[in-house]
Formats: sequence, C-alpha cells, structure tokens
Amino acid sequence: MNPTVVLTLALLTLMFGAGLTSAIYGYKLGRGALKSITQPDARPVNNLADAQGQPIRREGLTFLKEADILTNVKARMDGSAPDAAPTSSP
Repeated sequence: MNPTVVLTLALLTLMFGAGLTSAIYGYKLGRGALKSITQPDARPVNNLADAQGQPIRREGLTFLKEADILTNVKARMDGSAPDAAPTSSP
C-alpha cells in the first residue's frame, strides 16, 4: 500500500474522531447548561386581571410620527429642549 494513502486515511480518521468527540462534548455541555431551564406554562400577560376579575386589556400599538421624533431629537441636540421622561407607559 502507498504510504501517502495510509497517511491520508489516518488523518481523515483522526479528523473524524476529533469532530465526533467535540460534537459529543458540545452537546453534553449545552444540555447541562439548559438542564434547569423550563418553558413557562402559559403567557403571563393572559393571566392578568383587574380587581373585578376581568382580564386586563392592553392598549393598541401607538405609532409616532417621524417628523415629531426628528424635531424632538434636533431640539435636544441643540440644547433648546429639556430632557424629558418618555410619556408612553410600558
């Protein structure tokens, strides 16, 4: 048998073994890291209720006008507008 073929097959076998070993080690490491992580049973937002037991409805999404945002930012950059807290609620 040609020594080049033997060396090539030996290197391919070693590379396959190294890849398999690192894959197994990475899988075990990732599985161990996520062992205590669980998925929530339900969405917590759906469980909120007011004092009467009625589900809380969230307000719809509010879009801001780009022109208003740009003028506000420009005024803050120029120093002519005081820094204000956001007016939207979380």
